[in-house]
Amino acid sequence: MEKIVIIGAGQASAWAAHTLRKNNFEGTISIVSDENHIFYERPPLSKQVLLGEMTTEQLSFFPEDVIESLDITWYKPETAVSIDRAAQTVELSSGKSLPYDKLLIATGSRSRLPVKAWADMKNVLTLRTAADAEKLSESLSSVKKAIIIGAGWIGLEVAATARKKEIDVSIYERGPRVCTRSLGAEVSQYIQQFHEDNGVTFHFSFGDYTLEPQADGRVAICQNNEVVDIADLVVVAIGAEIAKELADHAGLTTKDGIVVDQQGRTSDANIYAAGDVAIHPVLGFCIQSWANAQNQAICAAKAMLGTDDTYQDVPWIWSDQYNFNIQILGTLANHQDLELIVRDYGDGKISYLYLDQDAKLVHAVAVNDSKLIKMAKRWMKAELSLDKTLLKDTSIDVIKIKA
Repeated sequence: MEKIVIIGAGQASAWAAHTLRKNNFEGTISIVSDENHIFYERPPLSKQVLLGEMTTEQLSFFPEDVIESLDITWYKPETAVSIDRAAQTVELSSGKSLPYDKLLIATGSRSRLPVKAWADMKNVLTLRTAADAEKLSESLSSVKKAIIIGAGWIGLEVAATARKKEIDVSIYERGPRVCTRSLGAEVSQYIQQFHEDNGVTFHFSFGDYTLEPQADGRVAICQNNEVVDIADLVVVAIGAEIAKELADHAGLTTKDGIVVDQQGRTSDANIYAAGDVAIHPVLGFCIQSWANAQNQAICAAKAMLGTDDTYQDVPWIWSDQYNFNIQILGTLANHQDLELIVRDYGDGKISYLYLDQDAKLVHAVAVNDSKLIKMAKRWMKAELSLDKTLLKDTSIDVIKIKA
C-alpha cells in the first residue's frame, strides 16, 4: 500500500494522518480540504474565539513542526466532487484525479440552514467553521440584541457567550425544551434555568416562522406575516447536516450517515469513514463530538494498516456555559424504563445518573463534576450494577464506588 487519500481536514483527518505516521506508514498521504485553515479544534469557536480570548490561529491540534513532520500532500482549498471506486480515484473540482489504495472520508457535517435565502442575509449567521467564528465574533462586538434559533448545544453556548458580552438574547426553539434529543427532561430544565438566571429568554414550540430583513439592517422573526421579535443579529443553530454526498454518489451504503463497521470500513473494503459523517457502529446513528471524531479516526487509520483494533466507544461530549461545565456520557437512545438517580451537592454541582433494570449505568450528565464522569466510564466498561443508596449520598466519594 503506497497511497492514502483523506477527504476533509478536521479532527478525524488530523488524528488519522498522525496515527498513520506514528504506526510507520511511509507512503503518500494526500488530504483534500475545502478550507485553508486545517487541523483545528472546533469547541472553542463558540466560546473563547467569540469572546476574543483565542484566535483561530491558536486552535491547531498540533504544533506546526509536527504537522510538517507528517509529510502531507495538501490540496486546499479544494473540493472532492466524486469518488471512482472502480478506478480507485478521487476527482477534484480543479480537474485533478487522486489515486488511492485506501480512502478515508472525513467530511464531517455542516450547519443546517432551512431556507437558502437566509445565507444571503447580512445579519443571519451560522457557526461551524473558523471563518464563521471570526465573522460572528466581529458581529457580536457591535450588537445589542441577538436572536438564536435553536436550543441545542451550539445555540446555548453562543447564548452564554453573548450574555457574557451583555447582549440581550432570545432563543426560539421548535421543540418543547432545550437539547430534546440528547437530554432527559430533568436536565433540560436545569440548563434552561441557569440560562434564564443569566438573562436569556426562551420561546419553545415555536415553528413555521420566517426571517425578514429590515430597512435599518436588523432582522425580524415573523409568524403569520406578523413580527414576533426583531434583533440586530440572528444566529441559526438548528443542528447539522451530515456531509455524506460523496458516499451517496459513490454507491456506498448510507443512512443518516455513512454505514461503517467497528473498524471504520464502509461497504467498500478500500474506503473508510470517521467522525461526524460516520454512523457509530454500535449505536446506529452519527455522533457529533470531538472524542468520537478522534478515536474513530485513530481506529480506522490503524485498520487501514491491518490491525485488529475496533471502535465501539461510549459517546462522551461536553459543553462549557457560564461557570458550568456539562459532561455527558452515554445516550438515552435505545433505552426505556430507566431509573434516574440525582446526586446533588448544591452550589451548581449536580449529576444525573440513568440506570437500567439491572442498576447498570447507561447515561450520565455531570454538571461541574468531572470526577464522576471518570468513574462513570469505568462503571460502564465493567457493566457494574450500582448501589443506588451510595450514588445518592454525596458524602461518599464516588471513587469509593468501585468498578
